[in-house]
Amino acid sequence: MPTIKPISDLRNKANEISDLVHKHKEPVFITKNGEGDMVVMSLTHYGEMQKRLELYGKLAVAESHAKAGDKGRALHRVVADLRKRIRESKA
Repeated sequence: MPTIKPISDLRNKANEISDLVHKHKEPVFITKNGEGDMVVMSLTHYGEMQKRLELYGKLAVAESHAKAGDKGRALHRVVADLRKRIRESKA
């Protein structure tokens, strides 16, 4: 269940809200005059969400390529390229 706090808590109890977003690893919804106004979340949670969105975007592109008939690359070629990149990054 989402945590909802009034905007006055953001001003008066910022440390408590910070503890909530870090402890529960979920955003806190802030209301203003009884209406939803903003969302507060930890930087860690935000970063994870951004990574997921980036992955979903890449998956959508891959799916559209597959539907268009693109066969992609052979697994052995992908693995060889990854190994090459790993070796180069260690050098």
